[in-house]
Amino acid sequence: MNRPNILIINPDQMRADSLHHLGCEAASTPNMDRLCYEGVSFANAYCQNPVCVPSRCSFMTGLYPHTKGHRTMSHLLQPNEENLFSDMKKAGYYTVSSTRGDLMAGQYKDYHRKYIDRYLMFDRVRVCASVPVSQRGEPDSDTFFSFLDGIVQPRKNGKATRSIDDLCVESAVRAIHERPKKQPFFMFVGLNDPHPPYQTEQKYYDRIDPDKLQIRIPTIADSDGKPKMEVGLRDALRVGNWSEDRLKEIRRVYLAMCAKVDDQIGTLIRTLKAEGIYDNTAIIVLSDHGDYTGDYGIVEKCQNCFPDCLVNVPFIIKPPKNVRVDSGINEQLTELTDLCATVHELAGIQVSRTHFSKSLLPTMRDKTTEHRRFVCSEGGRLPGETHCSEMNLFLNENDRYAPRQLLQADDTAHTKAVMIRTKDFKYVLRLGENDEFYIPSQGEQLNLAQDERYMPIIQNMKEDLLLWYVQTCDSVPEHYDDRFTDAFLQNNIAAVGVPMPLAKAVTRILRLTGKTPAQFIDMIRKKLNV
Repeated sequence: MNRPNILIINPDQMRADSLHHLGCEAASTPNMDRLCYEGVSFANAYCQNPVCVPSRCSFMTGLYPHTKGHRTMSHLLQPNEENLFSDMKKAGYYTVSSTRGDLMAGQYKDYHRKYIDRYLMFDRVRVCASVPVSQRGEPDSDTFFSFLDGIVQPRKNGKATRSIDDLCVESAVRAIHERPKKQPFFMFVGLNDPHPPYQTEQKYYDRIDPDKLQIRIPTIADSDGKPKMEVGLRDALRVGNWSEDRLKEIRRVYLAMCAKVDDQIGTLIRTLKAEGIYDNTAIIVLSDHGDYTGDYGIVEKCQNCFPDCLVNVPFIIKPPKNVRVDSGINEQLTELTDLCATVHELAGIQVSRTHFSKSLLPTMRDKTTEHRRFVCSEGGRLPGETHCSEMNLFLNENDRYAPRQLLQADDTAHTKAVMIRTKDFKYVLRLGENDEFYIPSQGEQLNLAQDERYMPIIQNMKEDLLLWYVQTCDSVPEHYDDRFTDAFLQNNIAAVGVPMPLAKAVTRILRLTGKTPAQFIDMIRKKLNV
């Protein structure tokens, strides 16, 4: 069997509605649009947590953030936790990853190298950096926490500014050229863009027609019944009262960043074609979560809120040429957890570890085939779980993340919450404050959770949520633990009056015979007819 190559491209913080083929008239995403019509683009794909690390830990394992506690920015996968890299490495794939992973814990020596054959490395530092604080305005200005940096200026020599993503893609191109030719590869290319700060190059900015920008969702009103986190961000970020023209600028720059990502995807596609391996390569484009981009009067993201702008993300799969697909836009509900089982089936491998992923190939073959009845996303923390906040990451009063981090110190604002979404309805259960309920086709502006007309629907969604939690609440490790060490056995045998030298001898016999102490004693009794 000629196993396919697998290329996963993971832009950070890209909304589903930033793609032209998914309805954004202002977007410039021709390469992703073509991938859609060569494969499948899932219009209703949802991430399992609206910030980076928990989402990536989820889609690379097929587990939910709550299953093993990966629900913060600082709790990554440990060495004994299997994931797509370990799956593919064991299956004989040549594994490649960008250093932008947000996946495996960094404190374990050789952990990464165990599963990853090559990193996408580069020897130049990022030149396309955020503007200095002085250019953000004064700390009390309404631009200080807006994340808007605008147009990146060319370097003094007139050459275009180069970002870390440019260098990463160049390294990926080299890795494709230099790959072992007799071995299929599994490559993960994690990109920074379109993650804020919102900044772009002039050529991409010029591609976005401001007159075609979608109408943003209005700034939150106190009467909308929104959670404390979103109300707090509205007030702290200070962009909600900007004019619509100023808020349009954020969205235009953001879409320009998406246009650059699309160009980089085009570079990788051309490389695969030049190497003659495009037809035998599965290309998967998915984002870990979305971005407010001015909707609700908020920018960037937060970890326990679930509007579609944060949780509905691109998920495009162009399979190898020999895989039949019902190509184009697929409306079935999907989760990013489904990445694992889909990759496994494309590669023709089976894994024994527990996961909750569901292969997308059946609905890719026939888009009328239902995939999931509902999807879920989750975030936040319990009262007192201060180690689950981002306070330990960057916090100082001038940091752009300070408003979000400070709100996470509030037990109510950063409360644990979970979303369940069907095609027609969205319900969010929150601990310590009001729940949320929306009819997405009518928008998510006004919280309808207290409307008596929807109580039967909410009750049914709560029951589905309970069953989902029971089914996914834990994952038993694949590896067994030792219960009886030699020292443990020796001490227990000696504790009943057996001299230690004899206890050690008995322990050696137990190891040789594979008997437990009780089995050994029973064996002796039978021999002595006691």
